[in-house]
Amino acid sequence: MKRTDTAPQQNLHAEAATGVLAYCRPGFEGECAQELGAWAIAHDVSGYARTERGSGFVELATTDRADARWHELIFARQALAMIGRVARMSREDRLGALLPIIEGAGARWCDAWIESPDSDEGRELAPLCRALNSALIAALKRRQLIDAASRERLHVYLTAPDAAIVARADVASSAPWPGGIPRLKFPRGAPSRSTLKLEEAFLVLLDDDERGTWLKPGMSAVDLGAAPGGWTWQLVRRSIRTIAIDNGPMDAALMESGLVEHRRADGFRFQPPKTVDWLVCDMVEQPRRIAELVARWLGERWCRRAVFNLKLPMKKRWDEVQLCFSILRDALGAPELRAKQLFHDREEITVFATDRRSGERRNPF
Repeated sequence: MKRTDTAPQQNLHAEAATGVLAYCRPGFEGECAQELGAWAIAHDVSGYARTERGSGFVELATTDRADARWHELIFARQALAMIGRVARMSREDRLGALLPIIEGAGARWCDAWIESPDSDEGRELAPLCRALNSALIAALKRRQLIDAASRERLHVYLTAPDAAIVARADVASSAPWPGGIPRLKFPRGAPSRSTLKLEEAFLVLLDDDERGTWLKPGMSAVDLGAAPGGWTWQLVRRSIRTIAIDNGPMDAALMESGLVEHRRADGFRFQPPKTVDWLVCDMVEQPRRIAELVARWLGERWCRRAVFNLKLPMKKRWDEVQLCFSILRDALGAPELRAKQLFHDREEITVFATDRRSGERRNPF
């Protein structure tokens, strides 16, 4: 193999590390760092967040091991416990630089993933990640460090061709997809790509039991701001009868399903004739207005549960999220709130909410 690196092997820099490594959407590192800082305060963890805009990840540096649960964080696609970092790796022997840190962790792994940031620079590392992953798995098997029964998964996060952060994940409390991104295909027949937002929301914000219990054929829903029907399509594919509220036209093929009633009405004024199982809403509106609207639907028992998007402002996004959550909590007491900035979201987050007073069970994560 032709040597392409310029740093000699003796300049290798490797060190142990503790703290949290969080993957995020490029451009939202600041919000992710704010959230990790708030998480550290809430969990009495001493540390500080560091990042670089556009990098696609944030580090919460601590003196002790910190285990942030992926479902507790909105802006983090993945949350891992760091165990070490390596810089100036020889490009001819990256495994030789990584294995001492991995072996020093004293753990056995159910699997090992080599990943890179979801940034322009990080995507250029994808072929290297794939090639190196196979070699790493083989090396771990030779050392008897792969154990299918283990609850821990090894992560190597390449931040450059010659630099990496090594981390560990509890499989029960971390994202189950490489990069924290569920790979979804645009379904044939869906009227808009926004359909992927609701599909991802059901996958990320609900567990298997909840999807089986709460998304049954014959249930009812209202879709506010429905046209042309991307979110309604996800409900119809599950045989959920849906009232689509929008002054714009709905997709003709979707209307032929017989499961959709289209009403040309104002989404802020419409009231359902009876309680529905689901409210879904992807209206382009100020996030606090959407929070107030959803709080009213849940508080008036017009719906049992809701999934909705909050379109965030360009500045003070974290503050706006906290304001919207305060609106919901002030109105409902102690609602169940789960939120993520999904892969298919842009300048927004997606929220699941239900009023615990209505008898819904608590978050299982």
